[in-house]
Amino acid sequence: MKTGYLIDMDGVIYRENNLIPGALDFVNALLATGTPFLFLTNNSAPTPEDLAVRLKHLGVGGLSPRHFYTSAMNTADFLSETHPNCTAFVIGEGGLLAALHQRQIANDSIRPDYVVVGEGAATTEKLTKAHECIERGARLMATNPDNWCPVGHERTRPGAGATAAYLESSTGRRAYYLGKPNGYMFHRARKKLADASMGVPEEVIMIGDTMETDIRGAVESGMLSYLVLSGSTSLELVGDYVYQPTRILQSVEELVAEVLSGVPSDCRTPWPGGREGFASGKAGSRHQTDILALHKPRPRPAMTK
Repeated sequence: MKTGYLIDMDGVIYRENNLIPGALDFVNALLATGTPFLFLTNNSAPTPEDLAVRLKHLGVGGLSPRHFYTSAMNTADFLSETHPNCTAFVIGEGGLLAALHQRQIANDSIRPDYVVVGEGAATTEKLTKAHECIERGARLMATNPDNWCPVGHERTRPGAGATAAYLESSTGRRAYYLGKPNGYMFHRARKKLADASMGVPEEVIMIGDTMETDIRGAVESGMLSYLVLSGSTSLELVGDYVYQPTRILQSVEELVAEVLSGVPSDCRTPWPGGREGFASGKAGSRHQTDILALHKPRPRPAMTK
């Protein structure tokens, strides 16, 4: 059976600037066997070239830009497919700007069709301009729903979801969130994987460390999902979710033998059960997809003289 892998990066391959034990052997096994794989990240800031260089510095060689698919690329694919020749006012960094440029989506700060929000560069001036564009009719979208993202064991950074929520609050308009767990991200990634492997893999497995994005998106897209405990999710938290991963692994190191042999395991992880030791870790929802009734407009107080 030909198996393909969609692989999250932070928490699966590395944490901060350190490779997770076994990650190098896993990637080398994928390369050595010609197994189709694609790194899938919600981070819209880097380009695929940036990510290939970063992993090379961490000791993972043999990768090229074609091995990466970011939420910025997903956003550009979505706009070019659903609204050709549209324009956008962008709050984001190089990866998002490059992806939109590649798809010939022009930057427009006067009357754009969309305000597109990614990571970084959210100055007061840009937020004000984005607010004005939305009030003039631009539609609001974000590359991903992450309110915050971990950058270390004790540090986080604001994410695209937080910036989009700011504009939702100021304009009363709801954003559309691409990236994981949006099914469009998984649909396009699966297509890209098929194109690269010269045929659709019989089985596609999503490997990630986050229940709300990696596992939820895989479940809703009808593919297998492997949760690794080397990142942001502990085993005690898994039973709190209605949807469950196909397997739970300590790390991708457990998959090396399977990749080399070409015989995937038929193991399925039983429902963890219970909520003993449940703890949220960080206050507040991490992802904007956790907000209920997304179809309803966010109320905005009336302006007073």
